[in-house]
Amino acid sequence: MSPSSPWRNGCSGAVSLTFDDGHPSQLRTVIPVLDQHGLQGTFYVNPRADDYVEWLKPWREAHASGHEIGNHTIRHVCSRNFGWNADAKGLEDLTLADIEADVLECSRRLREGVPEQSDFSFCYPCYQDFVGEGANRQSYVPVIARHFLAARAKGEAANHPRLADLASLWSFPCERMSGPELVGHAERAAGEGRWVILTFHGVGEGHLLVGESEFRELCGFLRRHRGRIWTAPVIQVAKSVDAWRRDTSSAL
Repeated sequence: MSPSSPWRNGCSGAVSLTFDDGHPSQLRTVIPVLDQHGLQGTFYVNPRADDYVEWLKPWREAHASGHEIGNHTIRHVCSRNFGWNADAKGLEDLTLADIEADVLECSRRLREGVPEQSDFSFCYPCYQDFVGEGANRQSYVPVIARHFLAARAKGEAANHPRLADLASLWSFPCERMSGPELVGHAERAAGEGRWVILTFHGVGEGHLLVGESEFRELCGFLRRHRGRIWTAPVIQVAKSVDAWRRDTSSAL
């Protein structure tokens, strides 16, 4: 961190690689590739299994390698407009209290299943941060801000270190992106002095797919350019940004 930016080791920008839903390809492919390149990511999981401690075991092992295991809620409720299950409740049918209860139970399970992890960030399922509908629709970002330093949403640009809302950080969905497109996001963030968060689901297989070769191309680029682009889990970068903001604010 320097007086001019929160990026570690004199880097000019930051990248966080995030992975949603605990997809099997993340354990089979992503984590070995990241470990091979000396990179750490953030994995947002839904520990909904009855034996969630057992289910979290491989994610606990991932955390031992430096990866963040983040809160993605238990039920992963999104808008009912997706129509995945006409009989299931969507965000339109929930209250702030419903969301808070789910999120806090997810955090409790993560702390039990990955006890070595002292802190972690949150990820809005389907990038959606509301409950209710029409005149009763309201954001649940304030609920998340009470319990987490940082939370990942979706946006249109990389995050400005001084101006971004840590409780609603912008990210880019990466499905179907080419290797050069992925690398371009990282390069652009470094050129602008910003923090880009990239969102993946399936890698090499599964839904919202990114090809394994494309992902490897990005990881190779980040490894080669670690001297100027800081790649780290969301919670690590958020803590650095928060500390930098406090330091620069107190110096004024």
